[in-house]
Amino acid sequence: MTNPLRILHVLRAPVGGLFRHVADLARAQVARGHQVGILADSEASDGLTETRLAGLDADMPLGVARVPMAREVGLGDYRASRATARHAFSISADVLHGHGAKGGAYARLAAARMTKAGRRVGAYYTPHGGSLHYAPTSLKGIVFMALERHLASHTDAIIFESAYSSRIYAENVGMPAHLASRIIPNGIRADELEPVRAGNDAADFVFVGELRKLKGVDLMLRALAAIEAPRRPTAVIVGDGPDGAEFRDLADRLDLSERVRFPGAMPARQAFALGRTLVMPSRAESFPYVVLEAGGAALPMIATSVGGIPEIAAGSSLRLVESENVEALTAAMLRNLEDPAGATADAASLRDVIAARYSVDVMTDAVLDLYTTTLRR
Repeated sequence: MTNPLRILHVLRAPVGGLFRHVADLARAQVARGHQVGILADSEASDGLTETRLAGLDADMPLGVARVPMAREVGLGDYRASRATARHAFSISADVLHGHGAKGGAYARLAAARMTKAGRRVGAYYTPHGGSLHYAPTSLKGIVFMALERHLASHTDAIIFESAYSSRIYAENVGMPAHLASRIIPNGIRADELEPVRAGNDAADFVFVGELRKLKGVDLMLRALAAIEAPRRPTAVIVGDGPDGAEFRDLADRLDLSERVRFPGAMPARQAFALGRTLVMPSRAESFPYVVLEAGGAALPMIATSVGGIPEIAAGSSLRLVESENVEALTAAMLRNLEDPAGATADAASLRDVIAARYSVDVMTDAVLDLYTTTLRR
């Protein structure tokens, strides 16, 4: 191994697939002899956040620190970027790796501040969708793309989880000549390739993820309601998020309250046992972990053809559905109800693809190689 690096990962909300990615990457970097720390928002939380962070803190030589990081753009971002720089200075970081729009901004601004003060550090950014989800012609899109173009000048390299994310970034932001980039897909651990069996009282369908409009839970509920009698399929909606109350109200209005449960957040593999088919009705995604996790667990799946999902499914027999098409989603759900053997065969096909392509070890080695290659420039 080359000389150990002192790496600080910066992210806003320690929830969802982004946090899963950071935790896996950080732990694998520690296992390879590097000194690693985490900086996250002190206010963002779901039902499992404190437990997750406590477990991660015990594994991080440079610890887990938290500072306020607002979800929306505002004056608090200036304070958060300064706090990031102070923390990075205090741990003598060599590498600042920002994740998501806010984490990416704070890490790169802090790296620029440290370089100006005479300490050269590497600045790396993984969007995880983030600002790339905004339409470039919308007001937020115009603002965020301008910020991305400015921050590119303070970036050593950008890591995309999918070819889709790389293409969207190039189209909406541009790719400066100095900026190194690499497509490094997310990966899962070997133990996550063990199948998960549905419990005897499992629902017909399960959703696992953050409860916000982007994830399409409302579309899933409407599709469930559209399946005609005598079938009365059931579902479990696992997760927390800003639109949870709205989704519960919608379930009531669609007369689904006796068929749909909202148990809150829980570990993904625990959640998978609650349903016979995972439904992933997203309006937008980057390279979602839940597809890798459910695929590794050989759980039958219905997913929309957005973001990097087609890249994950390529080479398998899994059929994807059009986003925001309730009729197509309804038909796919009905197909899995009527042909469980076919759904199981598709799940086995996807598991084989994931086992062959997507591992934490491959992901970690590629990220570390990018660090060392660009730090030598």
